Amino acid sequence: MIRYIAARTGGALAVLAAITLFVAFGIRLTGDPAVALFQGAGAPSTQDIQRMHQAFGTDRPFLVQYLRFATAALRGDLGTSFRSGEAVSSLIAERAGATLALAVGGMIVALAVAFPMGTYAAMHRDALSDFLIRVGSLLGLSFPNFWLGIMLILILAVRFRLVPPSGYIGPVSLVLPCLTLGVILASTLVRLVRASLLDTLGQPYIRTARAKGMPERIVITRHGLRNALLPVVTFIGLQFGGLLGGVVILENVFAWPGLGQLALEAVSYRDYPVVQGVVVVLALGVIAVNLVVDLSYGLLNPRIRVG
Repeated sequence: MIRYIAARTGGALAVLAAITLFVAFGIRLTGDPAVALFQGAGAPSTQDIQRMHQAFGTDRPFLVQYLRFATAALRGDLGTSFRSGEAVSSLIAERAGATLALAVGGMIVALAVAFPMGTYAAMHRDALSDFLIRVGSLLGLSFPNFWLGIMLILILAVRFRLVPPSGYIGPVSLVLPCLTLGVILASTLVRLVRASLLDTLGQPYIRTARAKGMPERIVITRHGLRNALLPVVTFIGLQFGGLLGGVVILENVFAWPGLGQLALEAVSYRDYPVVQGVVVVLALGVIAVNLVVDLSYGLLNPRIRVG
């Protein structure tokens, strides 16, 4: 197990280095941060731009800049924002909780919807209820998340005034963005739970359990769902990692103070350290979630053991 974790950690660090290198190179193609910071203040002189480059360290070769960033990041120092002069780690710490709350809330909504509906559809295969659940999940997949978010704002916030439309004024502000994320994710997850459970219910050990006279509830929960969870858990892990980095659009729809808004603001001002810092944090989150998913296989299915 220790060798496995060490190997996965080494591979994760290599992936992280490749991602940050690609992002560091790509963000520098978007323009000069010195020019972006002078927006609205008139055309900067050549001397002003040169002074800004020297202050930022952007007058050095790209590889030198990247190695300085990577070396400092290993010590926990993600640099200083070009725009505000604040430590990038502090800016991320202020926003990370909001993004994490949004991702966790959306996942909870998705699981609360998908598992009961997917299980019910599998147990009533080809019935009218199964057909309606599959049609509903297909409709959910057809909705772009930003469109669904806007519709929920118009209906629940503007029309009925049940929840605040945007921003953060307390836990109630999580309702609309989490509901939007959860509905979109549940649309895929419910079909996966149904298909995986149907495949498991056709296995010989399920027939044996039923032949022994076990109650159907025990057969479904103890023998069916547990073995059907492997592909579902893989999907959940991948989707949760994607949620951490994929809520940028929704954060702007709901004016949510998370990492998505921070990254977009940093890109518009070519704030290299902030963009690189956000990418490092999100990549670490995705890698950690996928490592936990891999290690959970042995717990869900005793036949799977990590050597």
